[in-house]
Amino acid sequence: MVLKNCCLNSCLGINLFLNMSRKDPCQKQACEIQKCLQANNYVESKCEAALQEMRKCCARFTKGRSVCCSGFEREEMEREKAKLTSKGISPPPQ
Repeated sequence: MVLKNCCLNSCLGINLFLNMSRKDPCQKQACEIQKCLQANNYVESKCEAALQEMRKCCARFTKGRSVCCSGFEREEMEREKAKLTSKGISPPPQ
């Protein structure tokens, strides 16, 4: 899970990429999700507030700026694709 690795590596002060010299802007939110999931036996529905905060953080930064957001960016693309499909519109090829 990208989020888990992001949180663990960032919380330990380890950069995920050697050339990444700045802290991930959504690291704090990623760690909060991980803490919440651990405290709630990985029941995502109990961590909806933390997940929403992560989505808000990811929306503030350009795609690719936050390694922690990669899963949320995919989730958003899939949601948009489903929305278009439900309206009878073919989504653009990737």
